[in-house]
Amino acid sequence: MKLALNHLKVSTISLAVMFALAGCSGDDGKDGIQGTQGSQGEQGETGQQGDAGINANRLIRLATVPTGAEVTGAFLSEEGDLFFNIQHPSDSNTEVDELNNVPFNTGTVGVLTGINFNKLPAQLISSPVPSSVEERQTVIAAYGKYQVLGQTGNTYDEKLEKGLGHIYSNDGERLILENDMPDFNGFISTGAGEGYLFTNWEEYPGGMSRLSLNKKTNGTWEVSEPMMIDFSGVKGTAANCFGSVTPWGTPLSSEEWIVNSSVDTTTDASWNDPAVVTDSSTRLSHMWDMMAPLAPNPYDYGYIIEVTDPKAAKPIPVKHFAMGRFEHENATAMPDGKTVYLSQDDTGGVLFKFIADTANDLSAGTLYGAKLTQDAGLTDPAVTGFSVEWIELAHGDNATIEPWIDAFDGLGTDDYVDGETNFMTVADVEAWAKGDSNYPTVANGGGKVTAGMAMDNRAAFLESRAAAKAKGATAEWRKLEGISINTKRAQEAVEGTDTIAGEVVKSAYLYIGIADLDKTMIDDEGDMQLSDRVKDCGGVYRAKLGENYNISRIEPVVMGGTYRSSLDGAARCDVNQLSQPDNVIVMEDGRIIIGEDGFQENNTLWLYEPSDK
Repeated sequence: MKLALNHLKVSTISLAVMFALAGCSGDDGKDGIQGTQGSQGEQGETGQQGDAGINANRLIRLATVPTGAEVTGAFLSEEGDLFFNIQHPSDSNTEVDELNNVPFNTGTVGVLTGINFNKLPAQLISSPVPSSVEERQTVIAAYGKYQVLGQTGNTYDEKLEKGLGHIYSNDGERLILENDMPDFNGFISTGAGEGYLFTNWEEYPGGMSRLSLNKKTNGTWEVSEPMMIDFSGVKGTAANCFGSVTPWGTPLSSEEWIVNSSVDTTTDASWNDPAVVTDSSTRLSHMWDMMAPLAPNPYDYGYIIEVTDPKAAKPIPVKHFAMGRFEHENATAMPDGKTVYLSQDDTGGVLFKFIADTANDLSAGTLYGAKLTQDAGLTDPAVTGFSVEWIELAHGDNATIEPWIDAFDGLGTDDYVDGETNFMTVADVEAWAKGDSNYPTVANGGGKVTAGMAMDNRAAFLESRAAAKAKGATAEWRKLEGISINTKRAQEAVEGTDTIAGEVVKSAYLYIGIADLDKTMIDDEGDMQLSDRVKDCGGVYRAKLGENYNISRIEPVVMGGTYRSSLDGAARCDVNQLSQPDNVIVMEDGRIIIGEDGFQENNTLWLYEPSDK
């Protein structure tokens, strides 16, 4: 019976095939009625992950800045607005563009309009390398148009009487300098399409401005309520460099240039040398002019400053002495509100970590320095990483440290003695590191103020670089620049919080810009012994965020091309590769934006997409 049925089926199929073949040469018949759809089958196994996106591991040139300028202040808002500045452009630039109709020949704060950088297309294009005079002297962007929000000296129709970026004496009476060096930008939103833009002005003395911004329907911005933040309550400020916005919504500004760490010294003894402070060509003389008739105390400068009330009519800055005193490039707080990573922009610098006692309060905590161990058998910067161990320096708080600082008040030029110092010495720091019960006497190399006093922890907070080195931390970084995370990615990866819609983030990184890998990083001594192949072209490192936002390894992400010392000027670093990256910001999708401070005639704002984000 089974054989008969099978035979019948075969015969039926054969007849159907014959009729179908016959029909090929005849007229087409009418279509039959479509049958009902069958039930959906079971879902197959998940396929392997595809290759990285088409832009992965490739640098995209987002924009170039005018001749003579470096790219500073890159900041991406929650709504996708990309702010960045044009720092110290050539004063000979004369070309203007259609949108702004002003030359880019002084410090400029601005933003790319008409584009949401959180919604960039999948396939990206690069802006061209400038070739014409107009292109070399203006901003050329791959996406959007650059709008000037302010330039050095702008008064905004007399609303800012003393001019944007202009730095005055602490009594407000004397113009000390016209600052053309805008650096960090931080945007604090007050609603959709509106907020306050805070900008650092990196000179000696320094400053910070605040502009109220409102976005118009055509995507450009209106500026109102311009102001320069009043730093007189904290005895002025020095060289406000890069910065960040905390997870709780306050700007952090960084004081740079204040400590000379290029050799094994502490605060420069010449701070109150009359020959230096009366020479108007020196930056130090500007600090004395700012504080006149008082003598400025060097230990009042070199800290992280928080604007704790950024939306107030008169924002009040607070210096956080507990976070250490050194050449701060910037400080970046983790989503826990307690862990902060801090970079030192100098030769022989240290990577620091601060852990606050209380979340969202940076006034008290413990300061650490990073001890690095280089990968064995490797020296090329493109592949060589470092393991990280954290060495505790000390616990402190602003209230305890401030009297230690005040002890150095009033040391004027009449206190200067050639060959001696009024400030802390290496011997003071070494005595602290050894656990001595007292500071050394002047005869034993100690400073005059602390000589013979009972030991305390002021060395850790007033001479932090020397203290970290004395405790065994690696003091060999060269131009350790911006440190950045994406707060949402970091929180989701570390805490498992669902903060980014449509994406599961299982790992997140802290990114670090290095302007050049030179001197103490390649000198065949100490913990860092890299080759000099990349040298002054620089690169970007990263560190995976682990439990409690700790980092235990630093690895290279993207490096500049091979440095060519036989060539001159811009040709020393490839125009299509990184040239002294300064600061890095991390986008919500894991890509990074990198600003240059390099050899190129026209420095670049790059976008880079790591294949592993």
